[in-house]
Amino acid sequence: MTGLRTSRRCGPTATVAESGALRQRIHDEPGFLLHTVPWRETSLIAEVLSRHHGRVALVAKGARRARSGLRAVLLGFQPLRLAWSGRGELRNLTAAEWVGGFGAPQAEGLMCAFYLNELLMRLLPRDDPHPQLYDAYQQALLELGELDTVAAQARPVRAEREECLRRFEWILLRESGYAPDLQHDAEGEPTRGEAWYRWSPEGGFRIAEPGATATSHPDSHAGALGPEAVSGAALQGLANGVLDSDGVRRQAKRLTRSILGYYLEGKALKTRQLLRELQAHDPGRSEDAES
Repeated sequence: MTGLRTSRRCGPTATVAESGALRQRIHDEPGFLLHTVPWRETSLIAEVLSRHHGRVALVAKGARRARSGLRAVLLGFQPLRLAWSGRGELRNLTAAEWVGGFGAPQAEGLMCAFYLNELLMRLLPRDDPHPQLYDAYQQALLELGELDTVAAQARPVRAEREECLRRFEWILLRESGYAPDLQHDAEGEPTRGEAWYRWSPEGGFRIAEPGATATSHPDSHAGALGPEAVSGAALQGLANGVLDSDGVRRQAKRLTRSILGYYLEGKALKTRQLLRELQAHDPGRSEDAES
């Protein structure tokens, strides 16, 4: 029926049906800018992560003009309030407001933050809302910014930074449906903290070597089990978001790298390549941003 207009509201959202097509009108939506690309002569396409609508592509009309109000607002790693309207995959940004509340990551933390953005762009489909993932992203940015402050006071923060990255990686894998079961092995048995496992995309976690324990192989990185082995303690640490030793952090990093690499289909992350180039010129630079 032509001229039919109905609306339903859920929080800041209004969905309007007009002539059989759905048109969204979103107001006051929390979001973060992930990436921008130029669009036509004066505009941008802004990829944002929103709390209630997931990753969304928005046309920011005129945002590249020198006097555009959007130019000073569309900043990465800063909390925003957004409004947009339209139908289809590409919608029109109608308002953006800087919320503030915490400082953006700097130095090493900034590289880590770009890494998080690249993971979201590569693994999270558009229009797939994950409020818990949004909250985890915001928390990760807060932690990275705070750790930059601590690092400026000459306190080593590499362990805390790596733990922050692993927590976010795992929540992303879990929320996007890619995370394997950490609580059970391929046989359906509960994973044991003292045992060692190997992960495969087809079979999940299998015992790496019957009888091998955390006591006989305190860290398999240089042990007979090989670098791909991961302890049950590391699996439990990932599940709980607590990685309390260097060995567990190394194993968790190798595991998430393997899983992410599989679902990225072997395609290299640009942030990881950039980090390697920086490390080639500065061997003392941290490897935190490598997944």
